[in-house]
Amino acid sequence: MTESLKTKTMKAVLHALSYGNIEVEASRKLADLKRLDPMKIFYRKLDASVYNGDYHVPIRLYFPTEEAMIKGIEEGHALPVLLFFHGGGWVTESVENYDRVCARMSQSTGRIVASVEYRLAPEHRFPIGLLDCYAAARALYTDRFLLHTDPDEITIVGDSAGGNLAAAVSLMAKASGEFKPRRQILIYPALNNCYTEASSYPSVKENGEGYLLTAGKMEDYLNLYQRSPKDRENPYFAPLLAEDLTGLPKTLILTAELDPLRDEGEAYGKRLLEAGNQVEIHRIPGAFHGYFALGIKFLHVQESFGYMNAFLKENS
Repeated sequence: MTESLKTKTMKAVLHALSYGNIEVEASRKLADLKRLDPMKIFYRKLDASVYNGDYHVPIRLYFPTEEAMIKGIEEGHALPVLLFFHGGGWVTESVENYDRVCARMSQSTGRIVASVEYRLAPEHRFPIGLLDCYAAARALYTDRFLLHTDPDEITIVGDSAGGNLAAAVSLMAKASGEFKPRRQILIYPALNNCYTEASSYPSVKENGEGYLLTAGKMEDYLNLYQRSPKDRENPYFAPLLAEDLTGLPKTLILTAELDPLRDEGEAYGKRLLEAGNQVEIHRIPGAFHGYFALGIKFLHVQESFGYMNAFLKENS
């Protein structure tokens, strides 16, 4: 197959996968295909939960080694933790669907990953899922969890909508003063409130069609997540709207070149930097939104873990 034919074939596949708007049940069934993972039986994991009011928020723990599992659970050592919020437009995906991603993240970073099963829209609209994530963060940072945790050894991580939730949790923690995150890693985060022609970001227009995640789908996700249009003005809904970004965690932002969310992630990083925070921003060349799910052997994922491990090492 010639290179030009390969390119045409790839574009045709991307166009087909990028077609249409979000239909909740169909999108969830498609996402659930990720549960068919023959490697699951080999993952070192444990299920736990925390309270958000009367609601139990499930949290799945992934351990890099058997030794880390014994030290963390049986011996009560305070080991480094990545508190992870999964993507899926606040509407689809789950801890179960992210099993492979989180297990590989734990192995690749040598840290425990705590993946939060926050409630999804449209059944549970903003801010319910965010408050589930905040409750999980508060429990870990104040050492009221199954694991004994050192707040200085916790890093908040999220991809896509999970990146939005991670940024919002950091903003909420600053406002409440209940705990203070030291580090956050935002992977192609959704941080804005508009993906129509009115958007000021070139990536929405350049990458808004034909690259899996479309601008139209992002608008669908926002409509499903919000209770009313007024929510779009809330910085916890769209962290780019926050006026005061001082005093926030050391931040690593990874964006994908061919992603409609690319420019808003980089703009948020620049604003954090201007507000006096320590920030790293890396754009992954040739990458699409959602590439993290492709597995550790994929070059974009390996590059990302390189940045993540360097960031964690330098800021521990």
